[in-house]
Formats: sequence, C-alpha cells, structure tokens
Amino acid sequence: MATERIPLAETPRTPDEIERDWYENVYAGDRMPQLTIRALVMGMLLGGVMSLSNVYIGLKAGWSIGVAITSSILAYAIFAGLQRMFPKWFPGFSILENNAMASCASAAGYMTGAGLVNAIPALMMLNPQAVPSMGQVFVWVLILSWLGVFLAVPAKRQMINVEQLPFPSGIAAAATLRALHTEGGKAQRQAAALGIAGLIGMITTWLRDAEAKWLQVQSLTWMPKWSPVVGLTSPAWAPWLKLPHIRATWGTDSIPVRSYKLNQLTMSFEGSLLFIAVGAIIGFRQAWSLLLGAIINYVILAPMMMDAGVIATTGGSALRRISSWSLWIGVPMMVTSGLLLFFLQWKTVVRAFSTITALFKPKVRGGGEDPMERIEVPGSWFIGGFIALGIVAMWMGHRFFAIHYWMGAIAVLLTFLLVVVAGRSTGETDITPTGPLSKITQLSFGALAPGNITTNLMTANITAGACSHAGDLLTDLKSGYLLGAKPRQQFLAQFFGVLAGGLVVVPVFFLLIPNASVLGTDQWPAPAAQVWRGVAELLAKGVGALHPTARVGLVIGGTLGIVLTLLERAFPKHKPFIPSPVGVGLAFTITGYYSVSMFIGALLAAGLHRANKQMAEEYVVPVSSGVIAGESLMGVAIALLAVAKVLEP
Repeated sequence: MATERIPLAETPRTPDEIERDWYENVYAGDRMPQLTIRALVMGMLLGGVMSLSNVYIGLKAGWSIGVAITSSILAYAIFAGLQRMFPKWFPGFSILENNAMASCASAAGYMTGAGLVNAIPALMMLNPQAVPSMGQVFVWVLILSWLGVFLAVPAKRQMINVEQLPFPSGIAAAATLRALHTEGGKAQRQAAALGIAGLIGMITTWLRDAEAKWLQVQSLTWMPKWSPVVGLTSPAWAPWLKLPHIRATWGTDSIPVRSYKLNQLTMSFEGSLLFIAVGAIIGFRQAWSLLLGAIINYVILAPMMMDAGVIATTGGSALRRISSWSLWIGVPMMVTSGLLLFFLQWKTVVRAFSTITALFKPKVRGGGEDPMERIEVPGSWFIGGFIALGIVAMWMGHRFFAIHYWMGAIAVLLTFLLVVVAGRSTGETDITPTGPLSKITQLSFGALAPGNITTNLMTANITAGACSHAGDLLTDLKSGYLLGAKPRQQFLAQFFGVLAGGLVVVPVFFLLIPNASVLGTDQWPAPAAQVWRGVAELLAKGVGALHPTARVGLVIGGTLGIVLTLLERAFPKHKPFIPSPVGVGLAFTITGYYSVSMFIGALLAAGLHRANKQMAEEYVVPVSSGVIAGESLMGVAIALLAVAKVLEP
C-alpha cells in the first residue's frame, strides 16, 4: 500500500513525461463534478463539527485525529441516504466530490494545530496579559493556516507529481474513497459502525458527567426546572460511571504506593471510552510505552519526590503538582528524540532543500502547451499568497505579541524552509514533525531574543501552524492525484475548510479555557502546551532556576530520548520492543489514567487484529473514530452548558 504509484504505460524519463502520462491516463477532473456547492457545504459542516473532537482531545492528550477518512464515510452515507429519499434533488455523489469534501473537512479538523492546543494555552500559562482577544486569535490562526496552505503549493508538483512520494495517509484515503464508491456493502457497514459507536460515546459521556453539569445549569432561566436525566444518571444503578466528584476508583483507592493510594497518583480509570478509542488507533508500541512511562512517573518517582518534599502533597490537582516536576523529564525526552530523528534524516533534509531549487527552475517542455498549467495551482497564487500572508503575519506578530518586524520576517522565511522539510517528511514517513520543527524555531529565537517568552512561543506558532496545514494539504493532494482530481479545486476546498474550522474552534476554545486556571488540571491537562511552556521557560530562565532533582531529570530525560532513538535506528527489527521516547515522555506530562485507558484500547485492538484481521481492518478505525467524535461532541456540549451557567447574569 505504501508503495502504490500511478500505473504508467512506460517508465518516463523526464518530469514533463511523468505529468503528461498522468494527465492522459489518470486525470478525470473534467469528466465528473468535483468542487460542487454541496461538497463544499458538507465539508465545512462535517469539518466544523469534527474539529470539536480535536479541540477536546488536543486539550486532553495533546494530539489530533485525522478526519478525512471519517468525513468521507459520513458524507457518502448521508448523500446515499438523501439520494434514496429524494433521487431528483440529490443525484449521485461522485468520488471526486467526496475527495474535495474530504479536503475541506480535513482542513477544518486540523485548525487546532495552528496554536490552540499548544502555543496559545502555553502563553496563557506563562504570560496571560499577552494573550490577545478571541477575535484577534481567530485572525491569527486563520492567517497561519492559510500561509501553510499556500506554502504547500510549490512543493506539490515536485514531491507528488515528479518524485511520487508515498504520503501513506493520502493513499489510504484514496483507497477508502474507491471502496466507498464501488458497489458493495463495506461503506454502509463502516458508516453504520461509526454512527453506533458515536452514539455509545455520547451516552457514556452523558452518564458519566451530565448529572453534575445538569444540576449546575438548572437555574438557567431558559432551562426547564425538571431533570429526568438525574434518575437515569444515578450512580445507584451505574456505579462504574460515577460522577466526577464521586468518581468510581475501581479499587485503586485500596492499592498502596508508599504512603499514598494509587488513585491519589492519577493511576485510576475515569469510566471513559475516549482514550480507549485513541489507544486503538495509535498502535500498541506507543500505548505500552505510555503505560511504562506512567508507571515510572506516577507509581515510582512521584511518591518518592512527594515524600522528599520536592513535590507538594496538597494544593491543586495531583496532575498539576506532579507534572510541574515530571515534565522536566518528559519534555527533554521528546525534544531530543524529535530533533535527533530530524537530523538523522539528513538525506531527507538535503532532498527537501534541493526541492526548493527545483521549484523555480524553468521547465523545458517537449513542445506544445503544458496541460498541467490549466489544472495546477498557478505559481502566481503561491507568490502572491506567501508575500501577502507573510506580511500580515509579521504585522499581527508585532501588533498582538510585540514581535519585532525583523524577527517576524525571519520567522516567516524560516517557516518557508521548514515547510518544505515537513512536507517531505510527511510524504516519506506519514509524520508531519510540527513539534520538532517548532522547537527549531524556539531554539533559534531563544538565541535571537533570550528571555522573551512571548516572542519565543509565537514565532514557533507560525512554524507549527503553517507546517501542520501544509502537510495536511499535501496528503489530501496525494489522494486527489491517485484519483485523478483537479489540484486547483482541492486547494480552494482547503482554503474554505480553514475558514470553517476557525469559526468553530476558536470560540469553543475560549469557552472551554476562559483563563489559565483550568489548564494543567485533570479536566484540561493540555500536555502539548505543557511541552511548549517547558521549553520556553527553560530558554527564558535557564537551567539554574530548576530544582536540583529537576535538573537531574532533564539530563536523564534528554539522554534517554537520544538513547532510545538510536536503539530504534540500530535495531529496526526490534523496534516494537523498544520503548518509544515520545510515548514514554508524553506519559510524564499527562494524567496517569489516560495512559492506562490508551493501553487498554491498544490491547483490545491488537487482540482483535490477531483473532480476525479482516474485521479489525474494517471496523477498528470507524468504531474508534465514532467513539471519539461522539464523546468529544457530548463533552463539549456539557462543558458549554456549564459555561452558559457562568455567563448568565
């Protein structure tokens, strides 16, 4: 699958021959509808709704879940149902319409990567006075995301058309679309499984959290003064789903760890299916590495440090008290691992920068008009968009965050180079290294503007936001390339998807996170923001400001990140048995029961895959995506009810 290429009649020798062969034998953008109004509206709606999942899961675990495949399944099922009911009003939904819809939805879903789960909350924790208004944040993330969309344009023809890099998720999306639009019941089964799982996720969240939240909002003037759900959510009949203030401990309150109980160290289970579903998707190696890191941190190190007085035993949540110390082990482990992998892939880096020169070389054509110029995104769009958005980003950085114009210019130019590297990494490994690349920007501005936390965070935000959306668009363009889509229309779909996602995620973020007091808590641990905060603090204050044990932990964590990464490279066949430095390091920044839940999910998925590989491949992703979407949406809805109570006069 990862080596799939466009079938060519012969092996072309020049870029012109490669592109002409594709145009003549694969391109179908003129033979069927693609960027229709209904595809665009459906993509904006589905992407906007599903972006809520990434707000929720991003603030919970620091990750984001791709929505392209899930939205394709949902859109196909919705339009198939509408066609059966109203055949005259809803003709067949073409595969290229679905592909354009997925590009739009995917762009909306990735809007959290523009800073809402990392740079912005980190700034709230470190310098709350520097956080701009909701409207200003909306414009900021919109500009950074569009900048990434434009920066992906010049790399597309070189990386996808000529070099035909795999972009595995793009290949998977194309394969899914082919399966959906081919006669058979697989698409209907997957859509039904996703819907049922979503309903289960919503019900589970309601049973777990709704009673307390409902009681809080019953005094709202517009709410009914009765609550039939209170009886339905009574712990008397569902003790395994007790409310947050009387949460079931599953016996962990009886397991001693030194002078504490296991549940006092966050090593319990919260009665949620969300992170079980996440664990089923991320894979078994990452999941057992998370569990290993959680055991080392919360069961071994944290009790020792609490008994020694290094970590406070009272005041605030257990997660905030413990992670304020343990993140100095986890953060350097992830940073050194990510940067080392980046530099070990020096061939990829060299090829990425050589791509830049290839982008602007005049192409020698064999005669006649180039048909690709009519369907590809024009180079003038890239130049105009990059200059205009780059200038706006520099102005906003100065206006909102007091970043000097020359520093803003360096950040934008550095981002252009790093987007090329990010795109190639995505194409070759399916991983867009926004974390390591943003750390390069943080390290650069740690030297250019030492001690300036706001500049350090928000220049790195430019890199992370642009790289995230550039990698997403290139992945979507790969699926379109395999299906014969018109690239220009996918670009436009991505552009509107960014707008739809921004309109949803920014207001929801500010409703859920009104101030920094809720960050780093059990409710919103914000691990990605903790990583950004830790690096910015280190660069601003220096290592000498840390507790001596934290300094030792920093050295140990950084060393382990290097050692584990080198072991992965030295023994690739044994990689499943080598702890992932990202998984172990992340466990030091998130609550323990998230790691426990993800391990359970990965274990269940691995067991199903071993018992019935075909069933696992067909249902694990749709069911997991449905649970994530259902529980996330219900969690956001309940949280919004609580916010309504706070805001009501």
